[in-house]
Amino acid sequence: MPRDDDRDDDRPRRPARQDRYADDEIDDADDPRPARRPARPRDGGGEGFATVVPYRNGPALAAYYCGVFGLIPIVGFVLGPIALILGIIGLVKKKNNPKVHGTGHAIAGIILGIIDVPLWIVLFYLLLKTT
Repeated sequence: MPRDDDRDDDRPRRPARQDRYADDEIDDADDPRPARRPARPRDGGGEGFATVVPYRNGPALAAYYCGVFGLIPIVGFVLGPIALILGIIGLVKKKNNPKVHGTGHAIAGIILGIIDVPLWIVLFYLLLKTT
């Protein structure tokens, strides 16, 4: 079998493989670090997560949470109207910028904000009427 040095063609050759442990000392400390690849520019990545949790539409998300936590007794008198207002703001923000998701959270916040206060008024009335 011919060796690489014996060939007559002009193709570039890889250097001969050296045994890693041939030398007693291996000094890699002064070797430069490999170059890092530049980060890819984001062009709307993460859209799937933004449709589930509208982190770009803070008012819609806050309206949803205020509406849900407004189902807690007494707290609903404060959080219900806040959920209603933030839900409307979230819908307006979605209308102005279609890339911002959160329509479902804003609508849920509006509905829960409308339901919270009358729900607790009716429940307190029924509680006081039975006593």
